Amino acid sequence: MQSLVVLVASYIALQIFSDVGSLRIVMLGGMSIDAGTFIYPLTFTLRDMVHKTMGKKGAQLMIVTAAGFNLLMALYFWLVSILPADMSVGAQAEFGQVLAPLWRLVFASIVAEVIAELTDTEVYSMWKERVTARHQWSRVLVSNAVSIPLDSLIFSWIAFGGMFESSVVWSIFLSNTLIKFATTLVSLPAIYLVKEKDKPDPAPTHC
Repeated sequence: MQSLVVLVASYIALQIFSDVGSLRIVMLGGMSIDAGTFIYPLTFTLRDMVHKTMGKKGAQLMIVTAAGFNLLMALYFWLVSILPADMSVGAQAEFGQVLAPLWRLVFASIVAEVIAELTDTEVYSMWKERVTARHQWSRVLVSNAVSIPLDSLIFSWIAFGGMFESSVVWSIFLSNTLIKFATTLVSLPAIYLVKEKDKPDPAPTHC
């Protein structure tokens, strides 16, 4: 139970951190990258760990809950940004300039997260139930191979389409996808740190 609390809390926290980090676009290796990409890929591994521990419904509930908290964060920052400032302290315009536009990124993140990670959950379950439950690394790789490009495509174009030139948006998509795959490979062994909720599929019998 303690491990589960840590996993769910970490997933939601990293979702929120990555949304805020995505407000800054940096240049790395000649590619445009939204800074949220540096920590967001870890949520894929955390989602798989929760799926393994809580099952499919538990993972789905966590995904929807995280989306709700992201929306609440955007609404809260927007509300704070429009309230009158205490002029004895200063206009404090920087807060609104940085965090008020977060609504578009949060909307992009919520749409991308819900679609991509629910898709990831379905692929994860299908691979485990119909192909193999033994090679846990394979269910992570296969599900992420579907969800990562999907997530990057939806997020990049909703968040930055029309804001930047198409070449920049495609660069963000490509860099996001590459970083997420690299993070998947590095964090892959973490799937073995938690126990399986359901019993694994029985070994195939041979006549």
